[in-house]
Amino acid sequence: MNMTELMKAVVTTIDENEPLSEKNVPLPSVGNYDVLVKVAATSVNPVDVKQLELAMAAKEERVLGFDAVGAVVSIGSEVKKYKVGDRVFFAGELGRTGSNAEYEAVNENLIAKAPDNLSDVEAAALPLTFLTAYEMLADKFGIKMTAGSATGKALLIINGAGGVGSIMIQLAKWLGMTVIASASRDETIEWVQQLGADFVVNHRKDYVAEVKRLGFDEVPYIAVLHSLDQHFEAVAELVGPYGHIGAIVQSTQPLPVGLIKNKAASLDWEFMFAKTNARQDIASQGDALELLSNLVTSGVVKSTISQTLDGLSVATIEDAQQKVSAGNMLGKLVIKY
Repeated sequence: MNMTELMKAVVTTIDENEPLSEKNVPLPSVGNYDVLVKVAATSVNPVDVKQLELAMAAKEERVLGFDAVGAVVSIGSEVKKYKVGDRVFFAGELGRTGSNAEYEAVNENLIAKAPDNLSDVEAAALPLTFLTAYEMLADKFGIKMTAGSATGKALLIINGAGGVGSIMIQLAKWLGMTVIASASRDETIEWVQQLGADFVVNHRKDYVAEVKRLGFDEVPYIAVLHSLDQHFEAVAELVGPYGHIGAIVQSTQPLPVGLIKNKAASLDWEFMFAKTNARQDIASQGDALELLSNLVTSGVVKSTISQTLDGLSVATIEDAQQKVSAGNMLGKLVIKY
């Protein structure tokens, strides 16, 4: 493939009135350890919205997009694990040309072969949210990632019906955990129950009392996947001694972390891009996606896709970002190219 060729992409602009535009841009350069993927579908996440805001503030032209699935069309000179024609999925990294384009170059350590039993859109829904859930449970909570390794341990998930919560429920059930998921609408309650949640509590009500009525005076593991400021005092009351509160969304106000001091509990931040930003243990993400592919193939995990849009265009990406930023997503939204 001639690396001077151009590809269609949706690019951030410096125009506040039109923050995205369609352009023909050069194909991304393929390093020695990269594969070049023809993108078939991409999923939209809250981080896409945040990165658009940052690009506009910095007045940078960038190709955003992270979750993706597609076919390998060329490989770097040192690539060992993949070949042209392989169908792969991945979550990419910050600072590189992303998946809002026809092609994307990705380090081979960040990808895995996509499950054969999922369509492109079903597979594209999974990588970023799975890696976030996996790293919180494994790296932050210290849970061994083998079937049944956390049998009997309770996990409370605040915002269980969102993208990360939807995959975390399934992963936690594979680990043997008792899952308490929060949901407030009829459709989100039904969604988390279908995914395997053992109990459902309403995060718009006094869920501390609800959890205790269910027989859990304390919970060793709590994942706060939305509005940490709003929930911190409640989860600080529920977390057990030496327990863990995991969070993925930045707090907007100072947190009263002293509430968990005498429990020797931990507040654990999870940011999926931290490993690639720091160039630390990045191969663990490819390994995790390989596990995901096996779990999907064996029927343990199913895709969390709930909506599909069509076409690589400004209109489609803007529509997707508006839906995601509304804050009431059920599962994941995917764009099929």
